Amino acid sequence: MAKKGQTFCSYSLDTKKKAVDMRLQGMTKKQVAEALGIADIGRLKVWMRKYREQGDTGLIDQRGRSKETLHI
Repeated sequence: MAKKGQTFCSYSLDTKKKAVDMRLQGMTKKQVAEALGIADIGRLKVWMRKYREQGDTGLIDQRGRSKETLHI
């Protein structure tokens, strides 16, 4: 659960793809997090699961309004 006043980091699609590639090459989560400056190592686990299930499209951030609703 988020704490009051907590700020969240968002990462670009490029960073997520680099992280997944590094993990597939055999680097540990800790090594990848240090190399790319990722604060939460658990995010890597989530990105890997989404990548395995959906490929590159699983790494796209889908929070917020969809582009379809913005044109109404």
